[in-house]
Amino acid sequence: MPALVAGIVIAVPVIMVLLAGLFDGGGPTWTHIRETLLLRYLGGTISVLALTGALCLLFAVPAAWLVTMFRFPGRAVFEWLLILPLAAPGYVLAYAWADLAGVGGPLQSALRDVTGWSARDYWFPDISSLPGLAFVLACTLYPYVYLTARSAFVSQSVCALEAARSLGASPGRSFWAVALPAARPAIAAGLALALMEAAADYGAAEFLGVPTLTFGIVRAWKSFGEPAAAARLAFVLIGVIAVLILTERWGRGRAGSQHSSIRWRHVSRTQLTGLPALGASLSCFVLFLIAFGLPVGRLVWRSIETGTRAAPIWDALVNSVMLAGAGAIFAFVLALMIVLAARAKGPAALFARASAVSGYSIPGAVLALGALAIIALFPVTLSGGVALLALTWVYASRFTAAGTEPMAAALARAPASLSNAARSLGASPTRQAFEVDLPIALSGAAVAALILFVEALKELPATLMLRPFNWDTLSVRAYAYASDERLAAAALPALLITAAGLVPVILLSWQLSRSRPGEDQ
Repeated sequence: MPALVAGIVIAVPVIMVLLAGLFDGGGPTWTHIRETLLLRYLGGTISVLALTGALCLLFAVPAAWLVTMFRFPGRAVFEWLLILPLAAPGYVLAYAWADLAGVGGPLQSALRDVTGWSARDYWFPDISSLPGLAFVLACTLYPYVYLTARSAFVSQSVCALEAARSLGASPGRSFWAVALPAARPAIAAGLALALMEAAADYGAAEFLGVPTLTFGIVRAWKSFGEPAAAARLAFVLIGVIAVLILTERWGRGRAGSQHSSIRWRHVSRTQLTGLPALGASLSCFVLFLIAFGLPVGRLVWRSIETGTRAAPIWDALVNSVMLAGAGAIFAFVLALMIVLAARAKGPAALFARASAVSGYSIPGAVLALGALAIIALFPVTLSGGVALLALTWVYASRFTAAGTEPMAAALARAPASLSNAARSLGASPTRQAFEVDLPIALSGAAVAALILFVEALKELPATLMLRPFNWDTLSVRAYAYASDERLAAAALPALLITAAGLVPVILLSWQLSRSRPGEDQ
């Protein structure tokens, strides 16, 4: 029963959006959007996803291969530095790169100082464009692919690689012919996660002026005041995400590889020297620099530069902590219910787990529409406590899956003999859940709670749509300042969001370094 309740709580916002998209006509606003804007939104989304995916693969896969299979100066440091961009939401990197690469920014100013050119004498990439948005999203999302690719390369069959080498295959040919095909399912899974996050983005797309479906959903709600039209767009976006998931499953297919009994023998890294070593170090450094070092460094500089003139954000900080904390607690309780019920493996447990995964794959803007549809069924208005309760629900629906995984992993590591002993002593399923499974699952509670809190802290579109009037969070304040072209004022709240995100990312990196079998340093 608890698992069924948790699954229903998570699934209701998604179901409400689907029903609204299917049965609500959308009115004249939807007609206008369908005839004039839908193709732009759909084309923009597909183009951004295609380009972001290509850039994620270009950034992540070579870097994962280098740090896994070779020794070079700085390898151990780059191994975890390359994960740090996960801490920064896409809209934060968009603000920073717009400030860096603008006509008055340091990059173009330095170019003019060196060459003596004027702004009209040269071409410079425009960050406020579709390729610019794809670049920004790839910078923050490539670690999904990097982590899964690296895990696949670490756990691949050493025998297969050694056989390829014994047959005279170069390291490059071993990569293309052996390692990459074996890692393809894991890379596809990481890429699917990255693209689902890219499809959910609103802040970066809106700031850089790129029409996407998520941008259209929020605009239909904010500008037109038409939740029915927004629901129709949300229905289209859910279809795009479903295609992504099905494509990933189809692409993975039955791909896999067989491993010998010495699968976990230490990975024998090749020592690089001279120019190859310098090239490997430089490649990793440049990737870290463009994805994290430069934009976050610019935010730090802007914050120091404004000093006491920085816009006040104390209220936004308090609101953010309160709201993210409430959402994290709710999602944590739901995740715990799902994890404890998973041992039963009944229909309710499967439904709850599927609901959590579905909620995580759906953008916050879509879930916010579901919450609005639910509120419309009751004689209440979206203000004050109602709005905050709706936001807490949306956070829980969106992020419960992120909290489920750490606790499920902790439970999976427990020896089966504990459960067998409890049953042999006559413990009921309820008693076993509370006295055996619960303490074990709570060993992953700190990581789960931290991830849930940071994910809720970063959420932007749902917060924009549901927050009470004149009630800001850090993400909303950063968005408002950046929208008014007050990038210096946006630096501090954006930096605080990124700093909060660094904690779970560093913790994740530390856990990965401790849990990887079969590799040398």
